[in-house]
Amino acid sequence: MYAGGAAPTNTSMKRAIAATFILVTAATAAPAASGRQPAPAGAFARAPGEYTRFSITELERGFFALAFGSDLRIGAKPRGIRRFDQPIRVAVVAGGSVDRGAAMSRVIDEYARKIPNLHLSLATAQPASSEPADLEVRLIDEKDFKSALRAAFGAKIAKTFVARTDAQCMTSVKSSNEGDIVRSVSFVIVDKGDTVFLDCAYHELLHAFGLSNHDQRNPWTTLNQKRMVGYLTVYDRALLTVLYDRRIEPGMTAARARAVVSQVIKSLGLAAPAQKP
Repeated sequence: MYAGGAAPTNTSMKRAIAATFILVTAATAAPAASGRQPAPAGAFARAPGEYTRFSITELERGFFALAFGSDLRIGAKPRGIRRFDQPIRVAVVAGGSVDRGAAMSRVIDEYARKIPNLHLSLATAQPASSEPADLEVRLIDEKDFKSALRAAFGAKIAKTFVARTDAQCMTSVKSSNEGDIVRSVSFVIVDKGDTVFLDCAYHELLHAFGLSNHDQRNPWTTLNQKRMVGYLTVYDRALLTVLYDRRIEPGMTAARARAVVSQVIKSLGLAAPAQKP
């Protein structure tokens, strides 16, 4: 979903807001990837394993499927790449009946370590008068999900959203006309066990950083709603690394991106070497 929004007060974000993206967690080309491994330590019990080696074509296809468009939209249609173009301050708003604050901070720290160009930092508690964090992660119980949507987006949008989806978690992303993300808010359920929490936590952050779409045909990404993954996969890490490379600019159209994405993948060493005939 997209909805119009007012520009934030942050003086570094002066441009008018073009769109809000509301992205839902509810996850298939024939797989050709290789290097299959078990799920990493820290994943939930019986989490799926992952492939670790991909061709340029496999990474390129995933990038264009996930970095452009969205399942649900309110308002203006986005024109190109959306991502943060400044260091990202993340605030975790602890809540719900299960304390997941430290676990959520560890997930954020993993993104920061594995994708340095995100320039992530955890925001410390600030006075109410200070500027909001660039990304806010709100931890809530499942019973509070609908009321959280109403509070954030109004009753009309929340009603439409709930009627059209069977969401477990959700992310709202506001961007400028030029494609800069100026603020993201993610809602993550904490009281439905480790599987739901971890799947939502990793899934929603991918949306918050700019991989705004889902792809039910892709067997490797966390953003396939027919899968529950619960960790940062090699595949999704590669896509975010491409998205935050300096050669990929906010607002870049798919046509412009196609001219550079394969070279970015190749130069960063993200793809497996081509097989010799």
